[in-house]
Amino acid sequence: MSFFVSHEWSLAVFMAVLAGISLTNLVAMRRLGRHPPLSKYPAVSILVPARDEERNIEACVESLLRQDYPQFEVIVLDDDSHDGTWALLQEIAARSGGRVRVLAGEPVPAGWLGKHWACHQLAQAAQSELLLFTDADTVHHPLALRDAVGALHAERAGVLSVLPRQAVGSWGERLVIPVLAWVIHTFVLFILPRRIPTAVGQFMLFRRGTYEAVGGHAAIRSEVVDDLALARNVHRAGLGWAFLDGSGRVTTRMYQGWNEAARGLAKNLFPVFRYNVPLYLFVWTWLLWLACQPPLVLILNAVGGRVAEGMIVPAAATIGLSLVTWVLSAVRFRLPLAQVLLYPVTILLVFGIALRSLLWHLRGRGTWKGREIHVEHDPR
Repeated sequence: MSFFVSHEWSLAVFMAVLAGISLTNLVAMRRLGRHPPLSKYPAVSILVPARDEERNIEACVESLLRQDYPQFEVIVLDDDSHDGTWALLQEIAARSGGRVRVLAGEPVPAGWLGKHWACHQLAQAAQSELLLFTDADTVHHPLALRDAVGALHAERAGVLSVLPRQAVGSWGERLVIPVLAWVIHTFVLFILPRRIPTAVGQFMLFRRGTYEAVGGHAAIRSEVVDDLALARNVHRAGLGWAFLDGSGRVTTRMYQGWNEAARGLAKNLFPVFRYNVPLYLFVWTWLLWLACQPPLVLILNAVGGRVAEGMIVPAAATIGLSLVTWVLSAVRFRLPLAQVLLYPVTILLVFGIALRSLLWHLRGRGTWKGREIHVEHDPR
């Protein structure tokens, strides 16, 4: 029984380390809006790729037009939508008084993923010194752009990305979407100056020179997780990147309902690990064990099962420390506290999605918005 007791304490120690990281990140992960203002703000091109975004695009563009910023342009590219996105964009552009430019996307070339091609076209159409790529499912506070540009300069970065507030509606979303903020806030050591490059594609502000120096989206044309690929390229080039808490300035509802959330996460989870099967399986199995084994120990003890007495305290400690990390993440990023007590269910569900992601990518299957998520590399 001593082995099981020691193992239980090892879980508690590991969780204590994660809780320490999470507590440190309350200070080390800086918030958007805390940097000093600039005396002069450069022009910004706000670039929005949109494919089948009829339900989101109006709120997104209207929030961008309300930016308290001296000089910016908004360019939206309709990426071969099959719903009413194009017609709605025409209406928005017509009533914007020329403040919104709408482009019709060209057919996707061989070797490109669709969104990357859309962003590439947007960058070519942009006329400003700074390029802000943002998704059609985002809504922006009027100070978002001003604060982001100020932060970009204060951080002396070539690119700045933020973690938006993740709005959730259905219980399917409530149970799985919070894992994204939890992973970033619990595992990324923001106190380290050379931490793992982190980015979220829903908001990426580039200096044009940085974007062009790393080859832009053309350099990562077939990478499924484009935001992390771009961040790695900037990091390798030594051009400086920054990642901030943007939950007070940008809100997104990435997916609506369980099916969308499960498919969206399955598209991205395995590529985040750069297709490393042993590491991927180890990490997700370990997270599942860490989340579910301690509660099972307490449940078995409560129903009279055979549990070594020395396992109870470390199991309870692991659960308590886990709750600390989930509460900190939920409060900081304005996520539902109701999900916190169900964190073992969250990890169990995401574990299932992770297996789906593995199978999708190993078999070269899976689609998103009617397109394959795997492409053949262009021999050129």
